[in-house]
Amino acid sequence: MHQAHRKAAEQHELAAQSHRTAAERNEKGDFPAVVRHSERALEYSDQAYRLAKETHNKSGEIESL
Repeated sequence: MHQAHRKAAEQHELAAQSHRTAAERNEKGDFPAVVRHSERALEYSDQAYRLAKETHNKSGEIESL
């Protein structure tokens, strides 16, 4: 269970990092890079959400046993 939480946290950090990079590229006017990094951030965020939700559901199953 701990490993799943760690993976979700890693995905959240990767999403945040991609958001920061997109913001930096936006300031430089590099709009193709903004789109690319924003899409990557969304992918990481979605994966983090799925991992966190899965972990939460599994922890509920453990409590009910």
